[in-house]
Amino acid sequence: MEYAPASGVLSGIWLLVAIPLASAAILLLLGKRADKWGHWLGVLAVAASFVLGLIFFISLADLEEGGRTAQQSLWDFIVVGNLHVDFGLLFDPLSGVFVLLITGVGSLIHIYAVGYMEHDPGRRRFFGYFNLFVAAMLLLVLGNNYVMLYFGWEGVGLASYLLISFWYTRPSAATAGKKAFLMNRVGDAGLAIGIFMLFAYLGTTQYDEVFNSVGGLSSTVTLILGILLLLGAAGKSGQFPLQAWLPDAMEGPTPVSALIHAATMVTAGVYLIARSNPIFSANQTLQVIVVSVGALTLLMGCIIGAAKDDIKRVLAWSTVSQIGYMFVGVGLGGGAYALAIIHLLAHGFFKANMFLGAGSVMHGMHDQVDIRRFGGLRKYMKWTWLTFATGWLAIIGIPPLSGYFSKEPIIAAAFERGDWTSWLFGLAALLGAGLTAFYMTRLFVLTFHGPERYTEDNKHPHESPYIMTVPLMILALGSIVAGGLMVWTDVPHWLEPVLGPEVEHEAVLSHSLITVLSLVVTVLGAGLAWAMFRNGTALEPQQAGVVVTAARRNLYTDAFNEAVFERPGIYLTRALVYLDNKGIDGLVNGIAAGVGGSSGRLRRLQTGFVRSYALSMLTGAVLVVGAFLAIQLGWLA
Repeated sequence: MEYAPASGVLSGIWLLVAIPLASAAILLLLGKRADKWGHWLGVLAVAASFVLGLIFFISLADLEEGGRTAQQSLWDFIVVGNLHVDFGLLFDPLSGVFVLLITGVGSLIHIYAVGYMEHDPGRRRFFGYFNLFVAAMLLLVLGNNYVMLYFGWEGVGLASYLLISFWYTRPSAATAGKKAFLMNRVGDAGLAIGIFMLFAYLGTTQYDEVFNSVGGLSSTVTLILGILLLLGAAGKSGQFPLQAWLPDAMEGPTPVSALIHAATMVTAGVYLIARSNPIFSANQTLQVIVVSVGALTLLMGCIIGAAKDDIKRVLAWSTVSQIGYMFVGVGLGGGAYALAIIHLLAHGFFKANMFLGAGSVMHGMHDQVDIRRFGGLRKYMKWTWLTFATGWLAIIGIPPLSGYFSKEPIIAAAFERGDWTSWLFGLAALLGAGLTAFYMTRLFVLTFHGPERYTEDNKHPHESPYIMTVPLMILALGSIVAGGLMVWTDVPHWLEPVLGPEVEHEAVLSHSLITVLSLVVTVLGAGLAWAMFRNGTALEPQQAGVVVTAARRNLYTDAFNEAVFERPGIYLTRALVYLDNKGIDGLVNGIAAGVGGSSGRLRRLQTGFVRSYALSMLTGAVLVVGAFLAIQLGWLA
């Protein structure tokens, strides 16, 4: 589609990024002088961006259908030879819904963080990082070319590192931040090389120019290009094989977990593939790879999540799994692009709801995170229990909550690919629904129901203050109505100018049968968990079978990364250091020592005595005369 210049109200879309960025600069540069009010400035900045985003979204909806775009070029960012990159923004149906999600859910998380971080001495700095993160994420989704996307992409990576390792005095937090930063660099390298390829083959990085020209690329080029973009997406969204950083990011404060794992950073990969849909739709093999990554990751997330006892890590692996469903959607192409975006929006509500609910539980339980040490919290934390229950029912897909309207259509679409992969991907998605119901019910029951299993440190659980529970109530309402509301307002039709029309496939199973099967496996999974854990669980890890043991060890993915990448990297580094010290430095130091030693010995010839110099001159003269005589006599002929 062609992008029209921004005009009227939409000419102010740059403010969406500028306001939280300016707030971050104020909070970080003023230092302690902003401690008393800095957190409220951070909240107001994101709330202002949400209000502006809503105004722009309504203005976009008023435009003529098919021309709902607003492109704004602020200045020339890079002009080198044939490379011309604008510092430009694009507000269209896709970026518009992301702006509302980021700023809307982000505002609620900011409000919650005011109460959660109340006693933290670094609260002002925390909100500065928070605003920086939101500004970078908005730039990522609003950029009108791949370079602007990458600029925001790296900004998100930096801000996430600062937030995950916010409590940097804890070794675990510092390590988690470094792990997230390094693993994301792997994906970012793939994205960067992909952008280089776009310029090399198409001579541009502008979205409209790239998408209009991608049809001229060979299938091999589109496959390689798509895999590079997918690598970047997998890194940011915590998908196989770059998923290991995401659960460790739980070392940051709980509002960080909610912001990163619900509405923003982890959705960046889904946005990248959805925005690049002309590239991915041009190659069937590439689509199969994307769906395979999503299907594998969603099952891995479910299996590992079912074996974890840390409330935040269970939710983190749940995020890995749910993003896997979104990758399945964007990989299926056609109308499934829109289905993935709908699930992304619904996920933003119910997952933020549950992460903040987990923070509320931790607040009332003196930072305890082990669900084996909870139980019976429903009596003491009624609002947290009620709001968490809506998130639980939404994520497992119970109608009429949002997850039913967002996840079940993806399962149906997986059965409608029209080839042999329909059964493979469809059954994987269906199995994931049952496993999701099992491990999320286990989490819910062990936390809020059954016998009390508290320790001496948290015998008196209590409800969180209203500044924390009110955002939970709003997110719970979104968890209930968001899915149905998006179906009623026909979000796929709204996104059609960006994502293309829906493509019909021949289904191997009827939609009604898939719906019934999905509900059956969901109820079975939830019922099994309820039966197993309604009376609590053992307070210490028990001897387990092969699958549970593997799940507790993250299916040995961390061990694989350590054996294949970390240890060889350490040994290689040590070898290079040894070679540098003994080889390169040894050669340089040896030459220097040889020159120094030779100079010292030659210096001894310079005694300073005239008789010594006269003897040397006489000796030289005798040698020269002797040589001439030898030549004349033919001795040296």
